[in-house]
Amino acid sequence: MKTELSPGMNLVKKPRLTLAKWKRFWLDIRRDTFCYLFLAPFLICFLIFIVIPVVMAATLSFTSYDGFGKLHFIGVGNYIALFTQDIIFLTKALPNTFIFALIVGPGGYFLSFLFAWLIHQMPMKVRDYYTLVFYAPSMAGAVALSVVWIAAFSGDRVGYINNFLLQMGWLDSPVIWLQDPKYLMKIMILVSLWMSFSVGFLAMLAGLQTVNRELYEAGRIDGISNRLQEVFYITIPSMKPQMLFSAVMTIVSTLKAGSISTQLTGMAITPQYAGHLIINHVDDYAFIRFELGYASALSVILLLISYFVMRFAYRLFNSKEEL
Repeated sequence: MKTELSPGMNLVKKPRLTLAKWKRFWLDIRRDTFCYLFLAPFLICFLIFIVIPVVMAATLSFTSYDGFGKLHFIGVGNYIALFTQDIIFLTKALPNTFIFALIVGPGGYFLSFLFAWLIHQMPMKVRDYYTLVFYAPSMAGAVALSVVWIAAFSGDRVGYINNFLLQMGWLDSPVIWLQDPKYLMKIMILVSLWMSFSVGFLAMLAGLQTVNRELYEAGRIDGISNRLQEVFYITIPSMKPQMLFSAVMTIVSTLKAGSISTQLTGMAITPQYAGHLIINHVDDYAFIRFELGYASALSVILLLISYFVMRFAYRLFNSKEEL
């Protein structure tokens, strides 16, 4: 005889199952207490410097706050104003960020892998020297910007680019490169690509050294006939963790690269907002206008963009079992 369960009986079983899971969870913690003690410093730092600031920013995004007075809760007013009234965000910061990210992100990622692969083909004796040469610009940072690029694109006759073009007769008068909206974004992209060989580049280089050499021999037996096929069918699948780490680092560094425009031009707001990215918009409202609630809303939007791009990277480099 078939017995039907009433809805009430189902409701009784679910809390018991949840309670059993919680008990098992606490038992696992008690069993692995020693391991959690080693993780505690990282977890505490993660909580203080990541979780709490994100929660505070998300909370402030629903308020009007200038950093001195009282908090005024305004709901989603900041987000409505962001997408309906902020012309600079809609016409400058958002399009500039997407253009900058679409070129610098994939471009820097591809260049990092390409040069890491080329360096890996070199003899061990010279490999470290070439690695240092490519990694040095990211270590130099602002110093490299001021010494190399600002001097190169200086708007007077002694600037390297202007001096060369004037001597060749290709210019009649110096061009103020860093103040001209036509050239500023292009220069920012060029500088960012030059500085894109950072930690992700080192991770790719390390990943190339972990690939099992026997796989290449097996691939030749199975019909792989050239180096390009080796890269696509053996190298990249064998170093997915390093590729994923490099992708995440590239996304983070690209979306927070607004300081390049400030360092190049020496101004917080670039001429005609030509190099104005979302992170510059956040700095503008947070540290110049002191509209912290609105700046927090901008930060949340930037965080959501970063999250969805990173999810795409995880799906690209992780297998289905790892998701």
